[in-house]
Amino acid sequence: MFRFATPHAFLLLILIPLVAGYRRSHPEAAMGHPGGHPVGDLLPGLGLRVHRLLPLLFYLVLVLLIGALARPQYGTERATVNESGINIVLAVDLSESMAALDFKQEGRIVNRLEAVKRVVNDFIARRDGDRIGLVVFGSQAYTQLPLTRDYQTIAAMLDRLQIGAAGRATAVGDAIGISIKRLADIESRTHIIILLTDGRSNSGELTPPTAADIASQKGIKIYTIGVGGEGRAPFLVNDPIFGQRYVYQDVDLDEETLVQIARVTGGSYFRAQDTVELEKIYATIDALEKTEAKVARFAEYKELYRYLLVPALALLALWIVLKNTRFLEIP
Repeated sequence: MFRFATPHAFLLLILIPLVAGYRRSHPEAAMGHPGGHPVGDLLPGLGLRVHRLLPLLFYLVLVLLIGALARPQYGTERATVNESGINIVLAVDLSESMAALDFKQEGRIVNRLEAVKRVVNDFIARRDGDRIGLVVFGSQAYTQLPLTRDYQTIAAMLDRLQIGAAGRATAVGDAIGISIKRLADIESRTHIIILLTDGRSNSGELTPPTAADIASQKGIKIYTIGVGGEGRAPFLVNDPIFGQRYVYQDVDLDEETLVQIARVTGGSYFRAQDTVELEKIYATIDALEKTEAKVARFAEYKELYRYLLVPALALLALWIVLKNTRFLEIP
């Protein structure tokens, strides 16, 4: 970021044409010469050419000095968030049922996880000043990324998520428990968990109701999202005999438990059966959970005037030396 700290100094540039006009209208007296031979036909030597450049050197010194007075600066503007904002943990289901191909994205069929990735990325991009963490779960639950304001890193980690990376089953209670631990890492006025799953909790040590009670006691609000349509969903499988083919399997979404978790913690339950609904859900949560984080902006600048001042002084010294030695003018 480049700027002039005192740009009004450039008004002094007006003086340069005034000085040039005055010097032209009041030339210095020159010594006359006798003789009958005209000197106008003589070719000017190197010394005469340099002598004619002395006024330009003088004006260049003035321009450089005025530029130094304008104080050119180069720096970086930074922003710091004074208030804590909201702490949000995104808990994403990576169980095998998330491979169901019942979502469309930009005209093509994608599995549930791919649809979730894009929508969650859009949600993250809309946040400002909030800390966001990422917890994933299947048979086990673990922290993929602790609370951070580095949204680019969150998006990169989200993009790397793979179905089955945490096991084949669904441990909803453990996912909530790990999310609670991550929220306890950094204090905030508001703690939120956004839990997304498409199945029924059938693994883990902590039951969903118990985890919800703990979250409620700690003042943590949980928004639950049930993903997928009703009934059977298509899956792409590798059959050892027939090769790749689509099969339809039953997907068991436990809406009752998700509703209870949201109700106990003061959150809300949403059902997303397609990409449009999923986008609306995250947009709704984004609108419900806003914080006004006060941002203090400051800038660090490096002074550059010396890069103009030093050459100006050097050229001025040269001009003075030349005017008083080799090109000394005698009235």
